Amino acid sequence: MMHGGFGGGRWMRGGGGYRRGMGGRLGMDREEYEDGRVYNHKVVTRLFRYVLPHRARLLLTLAAVMVYTATVVALPWMIAKIIDDYVREGDLSGLNVVVPIFVGLALLQYGSQYVHLRTMSFVGQKVLYTLRVRLFRHLQRLSMSFYNRNEVGRVMSRVQNDVSQLQEFLSIVVITIADVLSLVGIITAMTLMNARLAAVTLSVIPVLFVVMVVWQRYARRAFMRARRAISEVNANLQENISGVRVVQSMNRENANIRSFGSANSENLGANLEAVRMQAVLFPSVEFLSAVGLALVIVFGGSLVLDDAIEVGVLVAFALYIQRFFEPVLNLTMQYGSLQRAMASGARIFELMDVEPDLVDKPDSLNVETVSGDVRFEGVGFHYTEEEPVLRGVDMNIPAGHTVALVGPTGAGKTTIVSLLMRFYDVREGRILLDGVDIRDITLDSLTMQMAVVPQEPYLFSGTVRENIRYNRTGASDEDVARAAEAVGAHDFIMKMDKGYDTPLQERGGNLSVGQRQLISFARALVADPRVLLLDEATANIDTYTETLIQRALDELLRDRTAIVIAHRLSTIRNADSIIVLDNGQVVEEGRHAELVAGGGLYARLYSYSAEGSDADYAHYANHRIQSNDPEGTSRVRFT
Repeated sequence: MMHGGFGGGRWMRGGGGYRRGMGGRLGMDREEYEDGRVYNHKVVTRLFRYVLPHRARLLLTLAAVMVYTATVVALPWMIAKIIDDYVREGDLSGLNVVVPIFVGLALLQYGSQYVHLRTMSFVGQKVLYTLRVRLFRHLQRLSMSFYNRNEVGRVMSRVQNDVSQLQEFLSIVVITIADVLSLVGIITAMTLMNARLAAVTLSVIPVLFVVMVVWQRYARRAFMRARRAISEVNANLQENISGVRVVQSMNRENANIRSFGSANSENLGANLEAVRMQAVLFPSVEFLSAVGLALVIVFGGSLVLDDAIEVGVLVAFALYIQRFFEPVLNLTMQYGSLQRAMASGARIFELMDVEPDLVDKPDSLNVETVSGDVRFEGVGFHYTEEEPVLRGVDMNIPAGHTVALVGPTGAGKTTIVSLLMRFYDVREGRILLDGVDIRDITLDSLTMQMAVVPQEPYLFSGTVRENIRYNRTGASDEDVARAAEAVGAHDFIMKMDKGYDTPLQERGGNLSVGQRQLISFARALVADPRVLLLDEATANIDTYTETLIQRALDELLRDRTAIVIAHRLSTIRNADSIIVLDNGQVVEEGRHAELVAGGGLYARLYSYSAEGSDADYAHYANHRIQSNDPEGTSRVRFT
């Protein structure tokens, strides 16, 4: 009987107020879930919450299974009746009544199995759909700290592999019920027909039970080894494909081939062991089935000769003994599937139980328009308790002004942008937008007021046009073209095969780095934010393209607040204010000319930049390390 299906624990949680800590790391150790349980009450209870909306169909499939099981038990009984009451008596006229009943039972068996498969598949796929949608929605709401602590590949494994593993669970439950009912029905029918023959025939059950217990002990280890081995193969394959450029650039192909071969060899051995365990079970069950059938023929045949039973009963017993071992084998093989389903369910619901670090307060404000005045008051922040990133940062950025953030790597520049976008919440102090603490503003309305252009542009699958209006889906074609023209992207877009409708390869692979960054600029500008954040957004752009962008930004940043993290100090000369950070603190602030004349940190950074070094801060790093500056050597990392 074929079965339909539906494609599924601990979290570290912070606490306190509406900020839920810094997120947790998934309990991803493989052995954590390999506890051998075939039933986890919490997983089953939560899973059936997804099934309950389809309870009418579930009841229908259960009814269909029960009807199917009844026909399985009834057909051998009917055969016995036909043989004993009509065939042996030579009453062929009676067959005119019995045969239609027999055909009706066969059609009923076909129809009930059809209903079961269709209904079970529908319920399963709907549950699978709901689980994936809710998981995706949940992942979209989780905070950046969660993704900082959990590898993307492992999270995807839960969404894809574990959900798929759950697709057989409901079918297993329903079919297990059917198999148990079949066993009960067959034993009952055999007992009612002839108790003595039933006892002799079923004498092989204790032997079968011992075989199953011993087999499960060894098979579980073999199947666990096989699952671990394929996980290692997948992890090795994913790592090497994702890092293929680094692999080839470092001439690691042969070493990695040997490493993959080792993992694949273990996978081969594990699967061969699992196959051997299956090869042991099936012949064992078939052997016991043959023994049971032999008992039926020998003992039942003697009863027929003694006129203790009819020939039809002997035939029915032969059919029953064959059908008896099929559900036994099914139940045994489903043991491993239930183990995997319980483990997958635990991992899925563990993921769904993670709460975002940042959530809106019940009385949060929903702002529609802001002027763009930004103020940092005594802001302190750390990713880990041992390493403070920002300490007592005070900044005032009036609406419509452009402020540049400058400082060595690790000074806290990108963290400031992340805090303003509220990827994280400050640990000390507060950040104000138009005089309102951003923690009192809804996350959705806050992000609608801002746009960020990162150093590494990320483009999505779709057309150029769809990528530009990614943050403002209602933007017109004219708005898209206007933004592209403003950043100097229009000309190269129009030279592409389909212009703005040209499909982009994965992550914009058919564009140069500079072109991808220009698209990223256009995306930010078409959103028309009040606050624009540029996180070293011109670091990967050639000088000519950078000049085009600088000219465009002079016009586009008018009346708009902008915070620019600068890698090339020559690009921020015209900023309204330059804030210099070091060791998580503001050490200087002023205009370009003032800071250069002051002879401080900015002046030294600018002098090294003016010498033409691409790594503006490398020279300064060596200077700090060689000097007697414990603060610099212990806390600042340089590129």
